[in-house]
Amino acid sequence: MKITKLLCKLFLFTFIGTTTAQESEVAIYVSDAGNFNNPPWQILKFDQNGENPEVFIDDDDGHIAWPQDIVFLENEPVVLISSLNSGLITKHNATTGEFIENFASGIGGPTRMKIGPENLLYVLQWQGNGTVFRYELDGTFVDEFTNIGVPQSIGIDWDSDGNLYISSFTGDSVEKFDTNGVFIETFINSNLVGPTNIWFEENGDLIVIDYNGGAVKRFDSEGNFLGIFIDGISFAEGVEFFPEGDILIGDGNNSAVNRYADDGTFIETFIESGAANLLTPNAIVRRETTLATESFSTQNITITPTVGTTFTIDTATISKIGNMTIHNALGQQIDSIKYKQLPLTWDAHAYAEGIYFIKIIGSDGSQQSQKVIVKK
Repeated sequence: MKITKLLCKLFLFTFIGTTTAQESEVAIYVSDAGNFNNPPWQILKFDQNGENPEVFIDDDDGHIAWPQDIVFLENEPVVLISSLNSGLITKHNATTGEFIENFASGIGGPTRMKIGPENLLYVLQWQGNGTVFRYELDGTFVDEFTNIGVPQSIGIDWDSDGNLYISSFTGDSVEKFDTNGVFIETFINSNLVGPTNIWFEENGDLIVIDYNGGAVKRFDSEGNFLGIFIDGISFAEGVEFFPEGDILIGDGNNSAVNRYADDGTFIETFIESGAANLLTPNAIVRRETTLATESFSTQNITITPTVGTTFTIDTATISKIGNMTIHNALGQQIDSIKYKQLPLTWDAHAYAEGIYFIKIIGSDGSQQSQKVIVKK
């Protein structure tokens, strides 16, 4: 009750913000699995156009071994790297890539990592018992979340009801769990040959990268196969999204990263084949330097309501939209808004109750943000 009253009092104060017009730093990070079980392995950094590559983290000091995923914790700021060969998640300086310490150990080949609705880090296991591990963001182990394991799990996402979905590479399937981690059903068990990344679209369709199937495939909200979303991409793994909806996907067959429109149309080879000796892209992260919550001030952007689970942005109060992102109270980006369709809304049903910031960056570099409170 005290927490509820505090949130209500906080709601009385409007934290709507703007900063001086300046370009935000945007970079693209790519995990390179190299020769899979054998080096070389590296984490590469590119500019926002996929150019000017540099080695951000390499395997010279032995701290990465068959890297799988990249998660930035902006409040520290550090970056976490999961390594299948070592069973470790390592913590590195977010600016230099320098190793700091082991974040978590004893994992059966950690693959995908994702910060979930409760602000916990969900970690998939390629080996071991295949259950999903959860950690506090300081590395404290919380639990084995799922009641059964998923063999060689490598794709993770949630639907709008908060149900968890995990893809199994060797099982050629996608498994569904409820909000408590209890197995519900095998959601997809056909038309897949080695699924990797998965994600839900706003209409409820599930998109699955089919690594050995040479395509990205679309399934409806009941798990029925609808057809090919992207064709002609072999050994695909790793996905990231631009705010306007464009998609980056790792092209393992060509040692490159491709860019697609939100309807699956090929746009360009975003990161050229073999750039910085790239061999096997398997994770992609677009990082924008996070706006610190203490720098929020006052501006006339309208978002209604400011307490609830679905928030609508009044586009009449915004000009020259360039980017729209959602940040938690720690300043970490946890979601983004695609603004090609109106009205602009953020659906927060899958997120824990608490304070969040909707941040809008204009194409001219200006920044505005508003605090909202997720209350169910």
